[in-house]
Amino acid sequence: MTVSVAIIGTGPAGFYTADALIKKGVDCTIDLIDRLPTPYGLIRFGVAPDHQTTKKVSRAFEKTALSDACRFFGNVEVGRDVTLAELREMYDAVVLAVGAGHDRLAGIPGEDKKGVIGSATFVGWYNAHPDMRDLDPDLDTPSVVVIGNGNVAIDIARVLVKTREEMADSDLPEYATAAIEASPIKDVYMMGRRGPIEAKFTNVELREMGELKNAVPLVDPAQLPADVGDLDNLRDQRLKEKNLATLKEFTKFKPADAAKHVHFGFYAQPVEILGGDHVEGLRLEKTKVENGRAMGTGEFFEIECGLVIPAVGYRSLPVADVPFDEEKSVVVHDDGRVAPGLYAVGWVKRGPSGVISTNRPDGAKAAEHIAEDCGAGGKPGRTALSAHLEGRGVRIVTFEDWKKIESAEIAAAEGPAPRRKFETLTEILNVLGH
Repeated sequence: MTVSVAIIGTGPAGFYTADALIKKGVDCTIDLIDRLPTPYGLIRFGVAPDHQTTKKVSRAFEKTALSDACRFFGNVEVGRDVTLAELREMYDAVVLAVGAGHDRLAGIPGEDKKGVIGSATFVGWYNAHPDMRDLDPDLDTPSVVVIGNGNVAIDIARVLVKTREEMADSDLPEYATAAIEASPIKDVYMMGRRGPIEAKFTNVELREMGELKNAVPLVDPAQLPADVGDLDNLRDQRLKEKNLATLKEFTKFKPADAAKHVHFGFYAQPVEILGGDHVEGLRLEKTKVENGRAMGTGEFFEIECGLVIPAVGYRSLPVADVPFDEEKSVVVHDDGRVAPGLYAVGWVKRGPSGVISTNRPDGAKAAEHIAEDCGAGGKPGRTALSAHLEGRGVRIVTFEDWKKIESAEIAAAEGPAPRRKFETLTEILNVLGH
């Protein structure tokens, strides 16, 4: 019999799971459920708006969504419109692909001050996530500190110093463009606990920082080692060698070369956010790296700033009635199996790490498990969910509806921009006449 599968979450992990089920030849129906009317999760709301090439992976996901086996149930919130327990009654297999869209705290005093905004929230704001539309961050400061030395940190720094013209071919919403353009931000500090060898930048993103029109990267040559040493992983060795070479190139830049500056700071551990009700600065302790770990030296310094953005990782929230590891911020599972007929993929399974394609093996593994565990099939799946949601008066957004929304966004774009994102749920649903 046909196996009915529900996938909760339509980011990369969810779509890779659907694609793996189809390619494996499992006789199944696949229902992709998202609380937002828009699919693609991290692709739409996490990837930087000026990285349109990265977003093109959604074209492959669209092919999956349009396959005969799949249906998209947008604007359906699990826990509000249907419970997980109800889905497990309706479907032979339920896959948790809910991601990790919430901020991990830096864990230092002063994080409750105004002017401290986690990276997940800030990225959502400049990516027109409906939940963050009204964030209205106070950018009236000449200096910003981003805590972290990874790709999220570098994305935030780049977006804050790029000109309107540089962002013209992005899908940065106008409210964010105007706020950044009007701000007096001149200096963005990216501060990491460890050194340049341990930094998690990809080299493409790092090199971009040396190609900005009105900003330059500033690196203290004293913080750069002569070489990366001998690493066990040759791929990591090559990446770190490229990054070190790029950072060495950046030492040629001087503050006078541009109006704005992105400071690459290493060996500095934040210990306290300073100020009264509002951020006034960040206190850091100089560190040294021993066996890959940052150790405090007892020497402190301060950076004056009005905005602190911790980019120290994302976290998943517990899923109702599902065992959850609070320390690791993942559901408890055995190689992706959570309970009979219940599976986990992506960041809620293994934590927020890797790039988009890192989620592909999770989808393949889930497809294997479902083929092994649920071969008998027999549960009603889609028909039961559709009837349930109709009875609850839920306005389901189909993939055909999404294509109408997408077409309207593309039509509303100005100049070289790929789209003008609708910014609120009301605005999105109004396109459909609801």
